[in-house]
Amino acid sequence: MHDASLTFTLTELISHFGEITMILVIDSINKDKFGHVLDDMFKLRARVFGDRLGWQVNVEDGRERDLFDDLDPSYAVGLDDEGNVVSCVRALQTTGPHMLSDVFSDILDGEPPLRSATLWESTRFCVDTKRLGRGRDRHSVSYATCELMIASLEAAKRSGVTDIVTVIDPVMDRVLKRSGNAPYDYVGRTADMGKVPALAALLDCTDERISRIRAFSGIETEVFISDEEALALPAVARGAAPKSDLECYCDEQIAAATTEEERNAALRLKAALAEQIRSRTDVGA
Repeated sequence: MHDASLTFTLTELISHFGEITMILVIDSINKDKFGHVLDDMFKLRARVFGDRLGWQVNVEDGRERDLFDDLDPSYAVGLDDEGNVVSCVRALQTTGPHMLSDVFSDILDGEPPLRSATLWESTRFCVDTKRLGRGRDRHSVSYATCELMIASLEAAKRSGVTDIVTVIDPVMDRVLKRSGNAPYDYVGRTADMGKVPALAALLDCTDERISRIRAFSGIETEVFISDEEALALPAVARGAAPKSDLECYCDEQIAAATTEEERNAALRLKAALAEQIRSRTDVGA
């Protein structure tokens, strides 16, 4: 039953690339599968926060990382149809170290840091304005921005989080307001953080807020992609571990298939192989 379910997912993925949603959640549980995706995400962050915004961030070898990336945060990463990273955001618990308390303390203006088990900090929200176009279709900056907002709120809500605090610039503040995601309050004051000022906004993780963003963007479907679907995308697959001879054979058979029956047979073989690999990994763990 499990093999058939996985085969159906892969078949739908190949047949309907343009219809699937593309937010992948990466955390401490699955991050080892998506090292290449995370690497591309850090490169995008370097281009946005280091180059374009001029924030005082640490960029090494074209990648922007900081100490908070070593605390096992959760990431929501937007992928295009090929599996290229087009957007990302990071979520951290506020009960421990986080940016507003330890880096952006000037924003707090003397106020104590916000700390709660039901409050997450959302930072490093960005989209790839070079890869994405204008307008409001699925491959636009607007769509990717709204999809990432929805994913952030829904993932937080599912985890029992009631509120998000996010450090943003005035441009992003206007984007939030235009998209039906206006902050319900702000923390501290606006402070200079490079080429642009930064401020801390509060968002409640409610169905009403999510519905407003969905209504604005026209996004009605599920916004998350599974690990299996993500690993089948070309750009993600290229960055994964080297393929075995049998995996290469499966991919060749999928590409060479001339009928739906042949394609499904090749997909079933690949799904069975993936299941065997996962089973061996689980046993070894």
